[in-house]
Amino acid sequence: QRQVVESGGDSVQAGGSLRLSCVVSGYLDGTAWMSWFRQAPGKEREGVAAIRRGGGTSIYADSVKGRFTISQDDDKNTVYLEMDNVQSNDTAMYYCAGPGYCAGDYCLRTTTYHYWGQGTQVTVSS
Repeated sequence: QRQVVESGGDSVQAGGSLRLSCVVSGYLDGTAWMSWFRQAPGKEREGVAAIRRGGGTSIYADSVKGRFTISQDDDKNTVYLEMDNVQSNDTAMYYCAGPGYCAGDYCLRTTTYHYWGQGTQVTVSS
């Protein structure tokens, strides 16, 4: 059973920065994608960013482009989400998911991924 564990959530002021981490167990081949999703109270879970294991190709939701950066450390099986200039509407539970096998926008869909972490809370105050 593959395990996915997120960490790094916290309370932060608007305009600040935060880095989330996600450790996934087991082997990840070069075609696998890892991703970050978020879910605010009363809203559907939405894809934030995803990264391909081999080559590091990444994709972002329009709402976070230019502010969030997804990266990975292959040796540690770890995926990061660097969040800069956070805003109040970034407040949500953030989930890591993977591995998924996809292309384009499909890599930001919940149905692409089978393994999910428990989530880490990010709260942005103004």
